[in-house]
Amino acid sequence: MMGRLKSDQGQLFYEFRLGDAVPEDHLVRKIDAALDLSWLRSELTPHYSSMGRPSIDPELMIRMLVVGYVFAIRSERLICREVQVNLAYRWFCKFGIEDAIPDHSAFSRARNERFREGDVFRRVFERIVEACIAAGLVGGEGFAVDASLIQADANKQRSVAGQDWRRDRDPKSSSRVVKEYLATLDHGAWGAATDVVPKFVSPCDPAAQWTGAHKGPAFFAYSHNYLIDVKVGVIVDVEASRAIRQAEVGAAKTMIERTEEPFGLKPERLVGDTAYGAAPMLNSLVEAEGIAPHIPVFDKSKRDDGTFSRSDFRYDPTDDVARAEAARDERHRARRQDTAVSCQQARLRCLPAQTAVLSKGTSSQDPARHPRACPRRCPVARWHRGL
Repeated sequence: MMGRLKSDQGQLFYEFRLGDAVPEDHLVRKIDAALDLSWLRSELTPHYSSMGRPSIDPELMIRMLVVGYVFAIRSERLICREVQVNLAYRWFCKFGIEDAIPDHSAFSRARNERFREGDVFRRVFERIVEACIAAGLVGGEGFAVDASLIQADANKQRSVAGQDWRRDRDPKSSSRVVKEYLATLDHGAWGAATDVVPKFVSPCDPAAQWTGAHKGPAFFAYSHNYLIDVKVGVIVDVEASRAIRQAEVGAAKTMIERTEEPFGLKPERLVGDTAYGAAPMLNSLVEAEGIAPHIPVFDKSKRDDGTFSRSDFRYDPTDDVARAEAARDERHRARRQDTAVSCQQARLRCLPAQTAVLSKGTSSQDPARHPRACPRRCPVARWHRGL
C-alpha cells in the first residue's frame, strides 16, 4: 500500500536536540574535540570597552571563520548563509536551532580592528600548532615550502599602468588598504621584494600583484606561502606575500625564522621547487641557517641573447680556468657556414632572372637592365651597387 506524508496539521510541540542531527563521523565533531578557545576572551579583554552594549561573542566569530576556512567558504556573507541552514555548522558554532546569525558586517570590523590589534589569528594558529607538537604529529627534522595563488578582489578595468602609480601618497588621506600597502613597502615579502614596476596596479588594492603565473589570462593575486612539516603534513607557519618569486623566497626565510622562536623548531633539510633555487636563497640556507636544501637550482646558464652559455666553456685543468675559445671558434664556423648557404641560395634565386636578361643579348653587368625583382642579397646586385 502506498504511503502518504501526513501534513494536515502542524505539530504543537517539538522535542529536538541539535547534536543528534550531526553524524558522529562528521568533520566538525573532530575539530570541536581538538579546538580549545577558552583563552580567547582573556586575550581580547583589553580591546573591548567596559561599558556599552554587549558585542558578539569573539569565540563564536572565530568558530564561524574556522568553518569558512575548513569548508572553503570564501566570503563572510556565504559563511552566515551556510551557518543559517546547516545544522552541523550551527552545532559547531554553539548556536541553538532558533538563534539568530550575526550580520556579515560584524566580521569585517572585528577582523580589521580588534582581531588585528590583538593578533588573534596568529595566536589561534600557534595554539593549534602547539597542540600538534604535543600530540607528536610534528617531527621538526624536515620542512617543505610552497606557495599557492589567491585571486584578489580587484577589477582589471579599473586598474592603472604601473608607471602611472605614485607611491608618495599621504597615509592620512588614503584609504585603509592603501595605508596597509604603504606600511609594507620596505618589507621583504612586499614592496622591497623587487624594484621591477608591475604592469598594472589596482587603486583599490595596490598590494595585489598582476600575474600570469597560471599560463592563462593574467589577474590580480596574492601568494599564500606554507611551511609544512614533512612527517604527517602539518602546516607549521603561513605567510602572505606578493605573487612573485622574489617575495615568496622572502616569505620562506621569514617563516623559517619565525618557527624557531615560539616552537624551537629548526629543520635539518628544506624541500622546495625551482622557485626557491636561486643562489642567494641556497647560500642563506647552507651558510647562515645550516639547513640542507633539497631544491633544484634555478638555472639561468643557457643564453639566447648571443652571449656564451655555461655549456660553451671548457675547463682547462692545467691552468684551472674555464675557457670559451673553442666554443667561440665553433660558433664562428657555424656562422660562416650559414652565410655560405645564404649566398648560394641567393644565387639560385637570381639565376632565372640573369638567364632571361642574357638571352636578350644584354650584359648582366648593366645595372640599368638588371631585373629589379632580383633580391637585394643577390651577389650580382651587390656587385652592381659597388660600381
